[in-house]
Amino acid sequence: MARDTGEQLEWRVTGMDCGSCATKLRGAVERLPGVSGVEVAMMAERLRLDLDPQEGSVIAVEKTVRKLGFDLMARDDGSETDRTPCCDATQTGSATATETPAWYRSGKGQLLLGTGFLLVLAWGIKLMASPTVGLWAFMLATLIGVAPIARRAFAMLRAGMPFTIEMLMSIAAIGALFIGAAEEAALVVFLFAVGEMLEGLAANKARDGIRALADLVPKTALVERGDVLEEVAADSLREGQIVVVRPGDRVPADGAVIDGVSGVDESPVTGESVPCLKEPGSEVFAGSINAEAVLRVRVSRAAADNTISRIIRLVEEAESARAPTERFIDRFSRVYMPIVVGVALLVALVPPLGFGLDWDTWIYRALALLLIGCPCALVISVPAAIASALSAGARHGLLLKGGAVIEAAAGTTHVAFDKTGTLTCGRPQVTDIVVYHGSEDKLLELAAAVERESSHPLAEAICTRAADSGVEIPLAQEARAVPGKGASAKVGSVMITVGSPRFASETGIMTEAALAQAAKLESQGKTVVVLFSEEILYGLIALRDEPREDAADAVRALARMGITATMLTGDNARTAEAIAGHLGLDHHAELMPEGKVAALRALTRRAQVMMVGDGINDAPALATAQVGVAMGSGTDVALETADAAILRNRVSDVVGVIRLSRATLTNIRQNVAVALGLKGVFLVTSVLGITGLWIAILADTGATVLVTLNALRLLSFKPSPASSDS
Repeated sequence: MARDTGEQLEWRVTGMDCGSCATKLRGAVERLPGVSGVEVAMMAERLRLDLDPQEGSVIAVEKTVRKLGFDLMARDDGSETDRTPCCDATQTGSATATETPAWYRSGKGQLLLGTGFLLVLAWGIKLMASPTVGLWAFMLATLIGVAPIARRAFAMLRAGMPFTIEMLMSIAAIGALFIGAAEEAALVVFLFAVGEMLEGLAANKARDGIRALADLVPKTALVERGDVLEEVAADSLREGQIVVVRPGDRVPADGAVIDGVSGVDESPVTGESVPCLKEPGSEVFAGSINAEAVLRVRVSRAAADNTISRIIRLVEEAESARAPTERFIDRFSRVYMPIVVGVALLVALVPPLGFGLDWDTWIYRALALLLIGCPCALVISVPAAIASALSAGARHGLLLKGGAVIEAAAGTTHVAFDKTGTLTCGRPQVTDIVVYHGSEDKLLELAAAVERESSHPLAEAICTRAADSGVEIPLAQEARAVPGKGASAKVGSVMITVGSPRFASETGIMTEAALAQAAKLESQGKTVVVLFSEEILYGLIALRDEPREDAADAVRALARMGITATMLTGDNARTAEAIAGHLGLDHHAELMPEGKVAALRALTRRAQVMMVGDGINDAPALATAQVGVAMGSGTDVALETADAAILRNRVSDVVGVIRLSRATLTNIRQNVAVALGLKGVFLVTSVLGITGLWIAILADTGATVLVTLNALRLLSFKPSPASSDS
């Protein structure tokens, strides 16, 4: 269904097996009139573009894609030519979940079987008949086998891309026929088909990680309808519906537990192996496994927006964020191929014309040079590694938004942590209440009234303590926050403020005794808030938020990796010093939000900085650092604000992000070395006549397969415990 207005369109494109496939598709489509903003994601099998219907047409785009040898498939039912606006979230992820047909049913599989049959048939004819008849059989096998390759080559030529592997392959095969090397030409066509098939199988292996994520969500769910349980499709669930999850079942949707207590295994989603206790009010994720007792869950997100779908969407989107190395190699390959063709032409012409050497010999060597010159292995070296790393990270609750983020994270020399909710658990508890006016209950009543609408961890702790004490919390009016200092609201006729000791001191309300008491509590690693009005100091409330269990080990692991850690916090200096001293890192305290940004700017001038925060209060700081990492179990902000997200709320996973990024960069360097090394060796041996056509195509195919298999090793990456050496 074509669109009548300009908008962003999206297709699922099958048949892309390597980086050069994506490059060809991108290059051909972006040359079409009315087309702009072309994005091609090989692993996600996605083509996305902006189309101006006044200048171009959907039909022209589809014809161009098909001429290049790719298929356009529906994202939902597999029917031909489905186009969806990219904002249609209901389709996201379904492409990944679509089953891949058996290899022998694919176009490349049929090319392999066809060329193999023709090659065997030609050899049989040669054995049973005369060599002359055998020669014609090999010529016929070559022409039939190279025909579909040549069609793609000329389609790309018409699209403005003359230097493609298909074009080089066609020239080499047909050229070999003219110099009487028909048997070798037929073998080369078959080996090319083998290479294409192996690339396809390797690419599908890399996609399996994301397909497995999509398969985590069950296909059906038990929905409560009055007193009856009805089995419905999980993707039809709507926000507000109540589902029943039995022991051993997977949770069908994101939601909140309203009845039941059970351990839930969230490892399929976050990678966390220890089951989490879920009780009324607890959040659960689609795809997690209920282990013990029946849970009733109220659905909070539709299927298209659950945690699994958003993870898939982020991983697929991340593929479009190409790494700087990948962009460089893409530019390099555009120059490299014309140079190789030029050198091959010189090899074919100069020795015979300049030195009177044999034409057939040097044309043969030039044709071998053409096959060796294809940069497929080099082009795929980066995207294959990036795609594998993104998939491996997602399985362990580490979401990185693209190759550029991976390269930046690999170069991290300094990690800056927020304190509350990052280095600490984010669940402070009231430890001390010091009353200067009225009673303890009155103090809690007023403080809770001011803080009841706030989602800040300290505010929630005060309200929890008030509720536990049985205090009736009055309604407050005119509530307002003073960023970095506190909050105020009118309770009755009095404006009450809950703020930091420093803020209270600025108003002149703090006494010497109160300042001394606040300092004493802060020296114990506690956070102190003051309750006061314009005229009355009601008292102090002290709270403590304990560091996460793995925080100290993570800081030590970073130090072993040569990375410096710093804590940035708005908390008071004494509390910050106590926590930083326990964890063994530097700190900057009493920072307003703009203060954190200023501190990060100073750090980024001399270091490659990763900022780790909760993804809600630290957005400016996350944006300032070279890499922003949000900690948060699947929250919208944690998944969408920063460059990367850690779903397990474990500080040690920061180490995992850096280790994965460094492993990916090492893998990319290995791939580039293999690709260029093999090219260099066989370019020389081809010119010297040591290796021929079939060795040349075997070397090209072999390099591509080696690079892809090396990249696939990243799929088995496991973040080691922070306590281990990295």
